[in-house]
Amino acid sequence: MSRHPDLRVPDLSALHARRSEKWTGHDPDVLVSTIAEMDFPVARPVKDALRAAIDRDDLGYAPDGIPELAAAFAGFAERRMGWRVDPEQVALIPDVMVGVAALAIALAGDAGAVAFASPAYPPFFAEPPRAGLRARPVPLAPGGEFDLDALRAELGTGTRVLLLANPHNPTGRVLPRSELEALAELCAEHDAWVLADEIHAPLVLTGAAHTPWLEVSDAARERGVSLISASKAFNLAGLKAALLVTASDRAREVVAALPPLGDHAGLLGIVGAEAAFAHGDPWLDAVLARLDANRTLLGERLAADLPEVVWSPPSGTYLAWLDCRALGLGDDPADAFLRRGRIALGQGPRYGDPGRGFVRLNFGTSPELVTEAVRRMASAV
Repeated sequence: MSRHPDLRVPDLSALHARRSEKWTGHDPDVLVSTIAEMDFPVARPVKDALRAAIDRDDLGYAPDGIPELAAAFAGFAERRMGWRVDPEQVALIPDVMVGVAALAIALAGDAGAVAFASPAYPPFFAEPPRAGLRARPVPLAPGGEFDLDALRAELGTGTRVLLLANPHNPTGRVLPRSELEALAELCAEHDAWVLADEIHAPLVLTGAAHTPWLEVSDAARERGVSLISASKAFNLAGLKAALLVTASDRAREVVAALPPLGDHAGLLGIVGAEAAFAHGDPWLDAVLARLDANRTLLGERLAADLPEVVWSPPSGTYLAWLDCRALGLGDDPADAFLRRGRIALGQGPRYGDPGRGFVRLNFGTSPELVTEAVRRMASAV
């Protein structure tokens, strides 16, 4: 295995030759910085494992059990996050939002509502109604932390499910342990469940540390389920495999009573995730170093070319939540950036009312394209 993983990003024309959603939704001259996928080459151990599966014509349905993947994830969680996972409490699902929907239906109770912090990942707004539930966004406090009083009021109405994204999307904020403890205590007071979307957990940057929900407290373990995948950290979203993790008998019983969601996962997703969790550390370390450098570079370029843009550098993910209200581009500045600058950014209003005047930028790419992204934004002003 190479000691120096290949993180070379191809030029824009080569990126547009890819067939994923990210690169097929815009004209070839548009620099795309929307969907949360990095542009780096896939880790060599993952490529090798997928090629080996294809070479042995191993493209059937996913198996009933995933002992190898569960063990690989448990090892990864312990090494990277100090998270003690029981492989027997790991279950397969096709992706995180499928798991969220199934769990929310099972746990929402008579109120039929799911609370979450806003701004939020757009499917947080869309998935509850599709499941016959109500989406209940709770605006974050001005500093980006949870507004505990607002959440207490929401839980007081009977809402029994909190959907928690940590690291947070779109802000990239990694919640400190003290805040997580307060959330666990508050939810326990109202017998509310926490569905912890920790899909970005492996992507915590220098200066921060991720506390897994199931390591927060006994209360968190009793009423919590973690949902995680290799998809965001290792660029495997199209392979369809994610995990439900529990740490109490009560939560395990809830997961056991769900429909057989693992039937819809992909065998190649299992193969790729197992290789990523077991052998992907060197690649992930190199990616985190690049993201650290890109985060710094982005701050420098914004200060030089768009000083009116306000942001708090993220402590996790490769997502930058940029306040563009001072530019006078209206509620959806991404529209002006696309029309005038030929750069596609995440549209702030899609993340909820607090996103008006904001855009989300993906810096999981080459330094050259980070620089080019800011240049194109500046050209639109």
